[in-house]
Amino acid sequence: MPCYRCGARQVDPARGHSPWRRGVKGDEQVLVCPGCQASADWTADLDKCRQCGSVHLVRRLGEVECRDCRMTVAPDTSLAAESVGPSAVRAPGLSEEVALALERVLGRGAAR
Repeated sequence: MPCYRCGARQVDPARGHSPWRRGVKGDEQVLVCPGCQASADWTADLDKCRQCGSVHLVRRLGEVECRDCRMTVAPDTSLAAESVGPSAVRAPGLSEEVALALERVLGRGAAR
């Protein structure tokens, strides 16, 4: 999954803590790269918990959970009504990247 702000992709992480941060925007899980975290107020457009206002949210199995107060929200009652806006960079999906790489390496179209 690329950084939702700049489109950069994670590389194989070193052992230990990852410098990338998770968040939720428009009821979708997003990642933020270390470069974008350096910008002023990089959390401003992330969804916030209705109970405590935290941006430490994680989306799993269709639910959004606050990592600070543990409030869980079902998918039909999302934390934010707005979706990822046009300012976000949409990088090609991983499956498309793999298909293009296979085509380059094998010199033919990838099996479908």
